[in-house]
Parts: sequence; C-alpha cells; structure tokens
Amino acid sequence: MRPALTTRRPSAAEPDTAPAGSGQRVFRLGRAVALPVHPRSLLVAALLLVLLVAAAAATLSLGRLGIPLTRLPTVVAGAGEATETFVLDRLRGPRLAVAAGTGAALGLAGALFQSVTRNPLGSPDVIGLGAGAGAGAAIAALVLPGIVPVPLGALGGAALAMLIVATATGTGLRHPGRLIVAGIGVAAMAHAVSEFVVAVMARDQASVLHAYLYGSLGARSWEHAAVIWGVVALAVPLVLVIAGAIAVNEMGDELADALGGRARSTRTAAISLSVVLTAAAVSVAGPIAFVALTAPQIARRTTGAPGPNMAVAAVVGALLLVLADLAVQHSPIGDGLPVGLFTMALGGVYLGYLLIREWRRGNL
Repeated sequence: MRPALTTRRPSAAEPDTAPAGSGQRVFRLGRAVALPVHPRSLLVAALLLVLLVAAAAATLSLGRLGIPLTRLPTVVAGAGEATETFVLDRLRGPRLAVAAGTGAALGLAGALFQSVTRNPLGSPDVIGLGAGAGAGAAIAALVLPGIVPVPLGALGGAALAMLIVATATGTGLRHPGRLIVAGIGVAAMAHAVSEFVVAVMARDQASVLHAYLYGSLGARSWEHAAVIWGVVALAVPLVLVIAGAIAVNEMGDELADALGGRARSTRTAAISLSVVLTAAAVSVAGPIAFVALTAPQIARRTTGAPGPNMAVAAVVGALLLVLADLAVQHSPIGDGLPVGLFTMALGGVYLGYLLIREWRRGNL
C-alpha cells in the first residue's frame, strides 16, 4: 500500500482550519491514517533534529573521557579503540539513548494529554501522573523486587494517580482549575509514598533515592534504552491511527462527535497512551518533571500550526532532556545532580508563566 500526499480540500461539513494559501496537505496511509502536513512544521522538525544530533555529538565528545568529534563516526561504526568503545557502549551511549527516548516519550505523552483535555496545564506532571508512576516504580523495585516488574509497577502507579485525580475533580479531566488542585494533592501523596519507601528500604542507596524521587540518567544501560524505545515504537502506530480524531477533538466534544471524531473514546485512547508512555519513561529514568508540560507548548509556538503537533513535541522533548543532561554533566554546579532537579527548576518557572497567562484569560 503506497502512502499518498494530497492537497487537503475540506468538505462542507469540515471546518477549514488552515489559513488561506497555506498549502496545507494531508498525508494518507490507507483509510486508517490521515495526517495534516504543514510546511513550517516540517522545517521546524528538521531544524530540531539537527540540533538534537549536535547535542548528541556534544554529549559523546565533551569532557575528560569524551570521544573526539573526528573519531565519532569511526567509533559509532564499531572500529574504535578499546577506551573509546567502552565510553560509547558503557558510559555515554546508553545514557544518551535513554535521555532521547525518555524525552520523546514525555513530549508525546504531554502532547496527547494536553490536546484531548484541551488544557495547556493538563500534562502528566501537573496532575501527578509522573509522581504516581514514580511511587509505583519505587514499590515494585524496592518492596517487591523480582515479583512485580518495575515498568508494570510504574504503569499501575500512573493509572491509579490518574483515576484518583479524575474522581477528585468531580468533572473528570475537563476543568483546568480543579485538575491542577487535585493533581498537586495526588503528586504530594505520591512523593510521600516514594520517600517513605526509599527511606525504609534503601537508606544507603543514594542513586536509588535520586532515581525514584527526582529522576536520574546516571548508570543507565542498553536494556533501559531498549525498554523506552520499544514502548515508543509500539505507541507511534497507535498514535497515528487516532491522530486525525485527536485533531478534530480540539474543536469540542459536540462538533467532534458530529464529524465522526468519537470524543470520549478518542480521549480514553489518548490518555491511555499517555499513561503508558509516562510510565515507561519513569520506569527507566524516574519521574523527570516538566518535559511533558513544556515540550508540547514549545512545539505549538515554534510551528504555529493547529493541532497537537505530536511529532515535533516528541523531538522537542528529546532535545530538552538531552540538553538538560548535557548541562548536568558539564556544569560546575550540576555535577552529580539528578537531571530531574534541573528540569524541575526550569519547568517551575515555565509553569508559573502558564498559570499567570491562564488566570488572565479567565480559565482558572
């Protein structure tokens, strides 16, 4: 089956969301996939990928044990010296792969969640999804080691956190103000559970403490990279199938149902995918904060395109986390700190900006 790229001509029943003369096209793959393609989004994605490659090269080459840039292609091809191969295979390669995969998963999860809830503040961070996944992962790893897999524990914790938030608001996931208040409460309880478990079970394991409380990319392996990239690879086809319905759902439930968007089932599918992606990210790197919140917002503002911009959000998330980890590794004040503390500091400022903006608009 050959994919087709055709000029988008909305029907009478479909609102034309593209500006006149924008040349918006739709990528079609059979009957299941129909994605709007914006020239500016493609350009932004290409530029972001170039930046991501540059950040990856810097991660592998900077520092005392860094691989010289001129040697990188040779080492990546498998013909490097023993020391260079050790650095790539054991020290920096897995860490870089986990950072990029985790960032992409969180960016995609945030884009899905914000789109179907039509709430720029409704990310997995703000409603306690990440904290719940962290608590579940901590319990699985420290209380039930070998009995419950860490990814399954993270998934269970994230699902439970989402259920508590949706129940506590009384209106599901639709009211931004209630969502934030309930999410803060759930996140606080989840952090308390994580701290209690770590304090009781792992008092002398500082690296474990960092991973399950703040998020860390230290001591990662190719197994961790395989977990996160495997989940991303499984999630992408499912996201493509519902991408058109997600874009329609941003117009509101009634109009989405009238256009065949099936608002409730699409929201359930998108939130479920968001939970799985967040849980996978937490299971390999801990609850890294605010990447899922900021990546979709940066994607929307850089592309200027309607819709969730999920592909660009995933690339932005990967770039943000790789840059944050690069700063942690080479900054004088960041040496040895978990990357989650760095993203938390930056994300807190951004969250404050979003809260003020939404308050001025009367959404809170």
